[in-house]
Amino acid sequence: MSKLQKVSIIVIGNEILSGRTIDKNVNFIAKRCDKIGLNLFEVRIIPDEKLVIKDTVLELSKKSDYVFTTGGIGPTHDDITTESIALAFGRKLEINSEAVKRMKAYYKNMKVEFNKARYKMATIPEGAELIDNPVSAAPGFILINVYVLPGVPSILQEMFMTLEHKISSGIKMLVKNIKVKSPEGEIADILEIIQGRYREVTIGSYPFFKPPDIGSMIVLRSLNKNKIQQAFIELLEKFQNAKILYEFD
Repeated sequence: MSKLQKVSIIVIGNEILSGRTIDKNVNFIAKRCDKIGLNLFEVRIIPDEKLVIKDTVLELSKKSDYVFTTGGIGPTHDDITTESIALAFGRKLEINSEAVKRMKAYYKNMKVEFNKARYKMATIPEGAELIDNPVSAAPGFILINVYVLPGVPSILQEMFMTLEHKISSGIKMLVKNIKVKSPEGEIADILEIIQGRYREVTIGSYPFFKPPDIGSMIVLRSLNKNKIQQAFIELLEKFQNAKILYEFD
């Protein structure tokens, strides 16, 4: 895992913290990062407060290869992500002519006025690169290693997919799953032994409780094909010897 580039996510929005909105973006980005060979190591959920956004972005930008922010780039007064990130990196805000061009064409086609509020979504930090929005035209942007995305899941997902060719590591994460029909307490020693033998493999245990179906899902992840296969085989052997029922895909 240490070979993979590190990703962090900043979820920005009072509506997430209040429970009014359920976040779906972290799950999506996490799965896509796993698929394209990036290591998501940290997620922060923060309020719509300028200094909090600034400080969090600066901190995680230094620790990460990629930072993805979600939320706060719409047309209303509480959408302050763009100005907060500009503040973080000491950049001026400017009306981006390319963003205006894309949005005017979109709204003309929709027969909707491109008004002052919508101009706000074309206001981008100086020197930032636009992220294409194939759904509703209003772009996100990239500044240094910070990728600024909207909070609406359907739009974020389409925008993220346009980025993947730029950020994919080309490294494939290998995953093996074992469904064990025993509680975690009965397999903990076995997992500890195998994890100790295979440091190149991460082994996670995730219990489920749906009586009469009680047990744990064991997930092995690694970049090393031989090591994950060896760890997988040894786990199955130890489960068999302990007469623990299991199934795998």
